[in-house]
Amino acid sequence: MVRLGQNFLADPNLLAAIARESGAGPGDVVLEVGGGEGALTEHLAGMAGRVVAIELDRGLAEPLGAVAQAAGNVDVIWADAMRLDLGGLDPAPTMMVSNLPYSVATPVILRTIAELPGIRSWTVLVQREIADRLRAEPGSRAYGGPSVLVQLACRARMVRKVGREVFRPRPRVDSAVLHLERSGPAAPPAVVELVRGAFAHRRKTLAGSVELAGIASRAAARAALAEAGLDPGVRAEALAPPEFVLVAERLAAEAPAG
Repeated sequence: MVRLGQNFLADPNLLAAIARESGAGPGDVVLEVGGGEGALTEHLAGMAGRVVAIELDRGLAEPLGAVAQAAGNVDVIWADAMRLDLGGLDPAPTMMVSNLPYSVATPVILRTIAELPGIRSWTVLVQREIADRLRAEPGSRAYGGPSVLVQLACRARMVRKVGREVFRPRPRVDSAVLHLERSGPAAPPAVVELVRGAFAHRRKTLAGSVELAGIASRAAARAALAEAGLDPGVRAEALAPPEFVLVAERLAAEAPAG
């Protein structure tokens, strides 16, 4: 059965390929979210200096624990990755390599980008739709808030498409290996707030959506867009990631003191 929404990868060649694609080496501390039965963990342990595997399902304690004990360089943390204090991980991870549970893939990626600045790359197996969304270009249907926040901090590329037949149990969707390479810091809070507010009502203009989100008045948002050299009537999906930073800076500059 699927344990807590996770489908286990049953293809040893693909597991080895994901580990190789990550580029992990003896100097790396690899974060693995969703250690599962330890199949990918075992490959990573043979390459990296240390592996930190976070797993929520204690029903997997026997297989994952056995892998950790045999490897000698694997730390298993039994916790919810969305609630764990990631900043408290010691040693701090330098990369993340994971077969991510579909239900938390996007928030986990965004959270690690923001809270683990020492991570320089992500090699993750995710639902194909998520891979398409995170590397989507402005104007496309898949482009949204997560696309902007990921691309402000990382370069994204799809490594390979993955069929359903390599999982057990077999999922209803296709998957993909996505690689992110950090290119800068995570978006600051003001930009995150703007991005989320701007995409909250996709059928409205950015200014209208920002007003509904309570971030700024429609007039202030239109003025900020104009000052950034953008169309005041534009919708969020038409803006490139760096343009959200420009608009956030203009909004901050025009905000009343105190």
